[in-house]
Amino acid sequence: MQEKRRLLLKSVLGFTTVLGAVAAMPKLAMAKWSKAFDIENVDGALGELYGSNEMAASDQIKLKVPEIAENGAVVPVSVKTDLPNVTNISILADKNPQPLAASFIIPEGTAADVSIRIRLGETQVVSAVVESNGKLYTTEQEVKVTIGGCGG
Repeated sequence: MQEKRRLLLKSVLGFTTVLGAVAAMPKLAMAKWSKAFDIENVDGALGELYGSNEMAASDQIKLKVPEIAENGAVVPVSVKTDLPNVTNISILADKNPQPLAASFIIPEGTAADVSIRIRLGETQVVSAVVESNGKLYTTEQEVKVTIGGCGG
């Protein structure tokens, strides 16, 4: 009988420990939401995200996105740069209802190399914006969409 009590107590304690860890996990894994994701134009989203929309074109940013996307619901996008001291990389799609598709905070000492799949509602320009040494740099490419991914 005493052995059954110990086993029950161990089970209850183990379950509550696991339950506590699971309950704390969303707080650890949750990303910070920016109001920039809700803004319906590129300049407004950049202004909210960076406080400025003044950017310089850079050939040091490598934007990899298909020229033709057969399905706009899943368009692979990769951004890589060798610019120094990169703190943020954002991906924008200018004709989407909310153009800011993704924004990545790059910790110090981390390679500035990100990949994601985004939705594109129609043929449009996809831009990568990189914050390096407090300045914004960009590159862009047009993507032709045959089947829209935002309800189209």
